[in-house]
Amino acid sequence: MLTLLGTALAGCGGRQDNVATDDTSTEVTCEVTADTRLGIATGNATGVYYVVGNALATQLPGATGGKVTATAAETGASVQNIEQLVAGKYDIAFSLFDTATDAAQGKGSFGSPQPVQALARIYDNYTQVIVRADAGIESVADMKGKRISTGSPKSGTEVIANRLLQAAGLDPAADIKAQRLDLTKTVDGMKDGTIDGFFWSGGIPTGGVTDLFTTQGDKVKFIDITPLLPKMNEINTAYQTGTIGKDVYGTPADVATIVVPNVLLVRENLDANVACAVTKALFEKKDELAKANAAAGGISLETADKTDPVAVHRGARKALDDLNAG
Repeated sequence: MLTLLGTALAGCGGRQDNVATDDTSTEVTCEVTADTRLGIATGNATGVYYVVGNALATQLPGATGGKVTATAAETGASVQNIEQLVAGKYDIAFSLFDTATDAAQGKGSFGSPQPVQALARIYDNYTQVIVRADAGIESVADMKGKRISTGSPKSGTEVIANRLLQAAGLDPAADIKAQRLDLTKTVDGMKDGTIDGFFWSGGIPTGGVTDLFTTQGDKVKFIDITPLLPKMNEINTAYQTGTIGKDVYGTPADVATIVVPNVLLVRENLDANVACAVTKALFEKKDELAKANAAAGGISLETADKTDPVAVHRGARKALDDLNAG
């Protein structure tokens, strides 16, 4: 039975028993001497987390002399990722920075501070709020009474969606007909008319959104959410302004929006040499990750350690120091 359980965990990308716990009394060398298999928690299958997570899993063996291998798994994203990371189901987790700060501080979806640290801040996520052109929605406030997808349960998208609705004076539980759907089902609902609009937080381009604009054209459109930024910043200063260029999805003009960085998280007791090796691979293989999705091109050493109040793991700190020195 134990053997079967271990096999099941391997198949779904779960944590493997050979991931060593960090011994903080030892020096970080970045050398992984034992064969190590990692589980990476990503997000929806048509989102960027999933694409970049799989690309990272593909690159890790070559970057570590075959010592580190990984499996990326589809998940509900940020909140669920952190919960399952802490529970030991995964070893690395993609997360929106606002959700990660909530976890570190024991706020929002988390009742107490969580034992997570960062490998690095990576690329930015763009809040993409899209509606059917015939739905009569010009702002978030206009969503009252409409059928709106707020993202997968326990996702970073759901966190941002609910905060935007509240910032617009709406009660997410009562004022909209909330559809808590993943991106694939959301796009299908937009196509068949069963959903009036949706929130999505992801890197650009996001495959599911590209599909929607390619097939629906001017039947769908973005709405401007930037007037809500001041209220969003009262909740978390991670939210910033950004622009989705018109060439990303073939829109008539550039789209102003709210962006939030992403971070790669690990448990604070992950073996430091493993954390160091993975962090080095993230930057050394950046070009390969960007081939999988252009969003990964936003990964930068200049911002990698800008994760406060989420602490940088000591193994990742060694990797970033080495990379900056080189």
